[in-house]
Amino acid sequence: MPLRPDKQHPQDQQIRRLLGTQQLQQEPSKMRMDHFPSTGQSQVDQQDDENTWSPLQLAAAKGDVDEVRRLFAQATVDPNEPPRGYYGKTALQAASFNGHLAVVEALLAVGVDVNPPGGNNGGQAAVVLASGAGHMDIVRLLVSVGADINLPPHKYMGRTALQAAAEGGHIELLEWLLEQGADINAPAANNNGRTALQAAASAGHGDILDILLQHGARINAPAVRYKGVTALQGAALGGRQHIVRRLLEAGADVNAQGAYYNGYTALSAAAESGHYAIVRMLLNAGADVSAVSGNKTRTAAQIANFRGEEDIAQLLQRSG
Repeated sequence: MPLRPDKQHPQDQQIRRLLGTQQLQQEPSKMRMDHFPSTGQSQVDQQDDENTWSPLQLAAAKGDVDEVRRLFAQATVDPNEPPRGYYGKTALQAASFNGHLAVVEALLAVGVDVNPPGGNNGGQAAVVLASGAGHMDIVRLLVSVGADINLPPHKYMGRTALQAAAEGGHIELLEWLLEQGADINAPAANNNGRTALQAAASAGHGDILDILLQHGARINAPAVRYKGVTALQGAALGGRQHIVRRLLEAGADVNAQGAYYNGYTALSAAAESGHYAIVRMLLNAGADVSAVSGNKTRTAAQIANFRGEEDIAQLLQRSG
């Protein structure tokens, strides 16, 4: 499902309307209402984002446990109110993402469902949101009452709990999820998805990358068709030189095919981002300078020329 354009991040719009600009400025880390750190979420029309949060969902997002309990007393309030709109969340999802343990406990006490998906765009279950934000106490609690850490990711930008923890760089939580049986090689979401290893490599978390490799993560898992990357391509695109080196040493395919839509080979990814040292490293590892990527069918040299990366373009031309 394509995202719709606007001038502000949709979660910031929603928070500013519901919570006030001053509170957002004071507590930005707590009041963000979504978590896609490396996928670059687009915008949504204000009209679609209006009035999508129920009073219970808003109270849960703010961590107002007294208001949450007061609303429970109203016969018309359903603790399992579904998420609404593109970026909606259930009350449990909102509380879990923002780290409000007391609210999570109050919601669980009245029997909320722990596994429903989130809103229409990249909707994530409560345990995934808590994992991505690094709230280990909440993740442990949710799993203890039946949260499924291996729920398949939402097809658009979704993550499993392990993929979210890897992307967020939460080592202790990631190791705990592995101990609980998290699927280290769970498939990535169809659109803009990342396996756990791809997520760690793209985000530059070398320590997590090592842990995943030691536990058998597939180093050459293919990029998904839409906006996907292999682990090596993600590291090259992000300029993660130490991770590129580590992946090459571990046997990463330097010429793996890129995603069909907006995809790159590792060499093209490095050229796109202007990382000269990584381009040289990939060439030394046997990268094919004539390879093209995805639906744009451009070589790394063409990309470098387009981007004005003259040094990289000249290096690629000499190598070709």
